[in-house]
Amino acid sequence: MSRKPSAAADSTEDLHTGSGAPDSGQRTLEQALGLQVRSIRRRLELTVSDLASAAGISVGMLSKIENGLISPSLGTLQSIAGALNAPLSSLFSRFEEKRDCSYVPAGQGVHIERRGTKVGHQYELLGHALGGEVAVEPYLITLSEEAVPYTGFQHAGVEFIYMLTGEVVYRHGERTYHLRPGDSLLFDSAAPHGPADLVVRPMTYLSIIMYPRQPD
Repeated sequence: MSRKPSAAADSTEDLHTGSGAPDSGQRTLEQALGLQVRSIRRRLELTVSDLASAAGISVGMLSKIENGLISPSLGTLQSIAGALNAPLSSLFSRFEEKRDCSYVPAGQGVHIERRGTKVGHQYELLGHALGGEVAVEPYLITLSEEAVPYTGFQHAGVEFIYMLTGEVVYRHGERTYHLRPGDSLLFDSAAPHGPADLVVRPMTYLSIIMYPRQPD
């Protein structure tokens, strides 16, 4: 007797990742155009009404274009590009952009000088993203025997720490966390943070910093 696949089995065939992030899929040309028009408009601090008026189109049409709901004519795109004072080709840049990938062989990360370098904290940048709306900076941080505590780090975005070796009491805002190998910490990095007590040195931990990329 043949068995009919269960609904649960069918549903798993469509899963590409366990992440809760929305599926990026493949943007249509209309969606990519809309995202780029909206991005440039916001960068110029124009309202939908401002841009629609300058381009000689209705607010409703511009809204549909920005949401990727219609395929605008070449003449309409030229009008929008002119109103944005941007080359027509720039409206297609998101559709043509390449997906990023950064490969760093073991031990070949770039050594970076940051604020903690002066107190014995060593930073090895493990990769970089060339584009996208979110900047991601993954570091392997080593605190040597000569390193000293420093809790004055403060920057935009969020930070993820994963303890690899050694032990540290890590401060975030008014609270402290005793981190041992395998422990992790995810926090808003706008609050003052950093290693408050270097319990077992030397120590290493992975630090991934993520923040919105500023428009050019």
